[in-house]
Amino acid sequence: MEVLIVGSGGREHALALSLSESDSVNHVHSCPGNAGTAVSGTNHNVDSMDIQGIINLAKRLDIDLVVVGPEAPLVAGLSDRLLEEEIPCFGPNSIGAKLEGSKLYAKKIMQSAKVPTAGLILIENIDRINESLDNYSPPWVVKRDVLAGGKGVVVTSDRSEAFNALCNGIELDGKVLLEEFLFGEEASVLVVMDESGYVCLPASQDHKRLLDGDNGPNTGGMGAYAPAPIYTPAVEQRTISEIIEPMHHFLRNQDVPYRGCLYVGLMIDENGAPFVVEFNVRFGDPETQVTLPLISSDLGELLMSCAIGKISECDYSISSYSSATIVLTSEGYPSNSISGRVINGTEIRIEEGEISAFVHYAGTVISDDGTLVSNGGRVLAATGIAPNLGTAVEAAYEVIENIELEGSYFRKDIAHKGL
Repeated sequence: MEVLIVGSGGREHALALSLSESDSVNHVHSCPGNAGTAVSGTNHNVDSMDIQGIINLAKRLDIDLVVVGPEAPLVAGLSDRLLEEEIPCFGPNSIGAKLEGSKLYAKKIMQSAKVPTAGLILIENIDRINESLDNYSPPWVVKRDVLAGGKGVVVTSDRSEAFNALCNGIELDGKVLLEEFLFGEEASVLVVMDESGYVCLPASQDHKRLLDGDNGPNTGGMGAYAPAPIYTPAVEQRTISEIIEPMHHFLRNQDVPYRGCLYVGLMIDENGAPFVVEFNVRFGDPETQVTLPLISSDLGELLMSCAIGKISECDYSISSYSSATIVLTSEGYPSNSISGRVINGTEIRIEEGEISAFVHYAGTVISDDGTLVSNGGRVLAATGIAPNLGTAVEAAYEVIENIELEGSYFRKDIAHKGL
């Protein structure tokens, strides 16, 4: 197959790496891609939101499968347009993508399907804020009902901060969501799903906070590891029966069935009961970087089977290894990232028996003189794979500690809960 990946982050480089190693794939194209996808295949200067440009590119390259990384093009209808052109797409249509595009829509679906999730109050009037805050004990969870690039959620025990966040949401969007806080430990499950069936990939755990000890501001993700020990066989069984099965039943029965990744963000309470924190409609970042290396079968076949509604006919296998990834960020991230700085040391790679470690590129570009420079907040990640989690983490840190980028930062405690 000729495969086209849409997007430019670490997730897209992880997809490009795994697809380039698939026997079913001839060549990997990316738009717009990054410094890593340029090595794994060919980059094309088409923006991920330029839907007509992507259609034109797919036709010109005679693409057999389009794999959409980010959520915004899916919400904007990229998959719908590809379907019209009879080009298989891994990623749901715009109605399916509303599960991420609108948190209120996702809540209504969960309530109708009796999927366990947090309580919710929709607020459309500033006068209702104080009485709504009284309904839940702190900490309060405030969510905007729009795509906000991972920055639309405020979690706080400070009533004035919660009040201001709710006011801000109403002023920006005309409505805002106040959600009950869920206590427990988080995990993420990536489910490759179509109308014929689904495949649950190994559960991972992300680290959202910027600083060690899960302190500091929320980010797009500072690292992840898989499989997550919190996701025990008992938790897995409950997640499948109480969440994934009801959602699959709903999504397979839509006029246009869901075909793509359903990202299930879980909170697992002290009794092992899973609750949905959020749904995303694509692979996560950095969860993809630790999940895809654990798929030991052909990724191209898996994604293509899903894109044409035949995943139930696809054979797949999962490795028993563990993986960990550690994100390196630019100075100033997540508020004001500084770009354009030279990066050195990324060529380091570990291959020692059953242990491997390497770099996943994200916010990076190759300058005109051939130098690797930073181009975003999350610049790259070092990923380690090994027979056990401790060794995978050590290998990833060995790689990242050799990378030089002025002002950069990475957490020193990735996978501390798993370890």
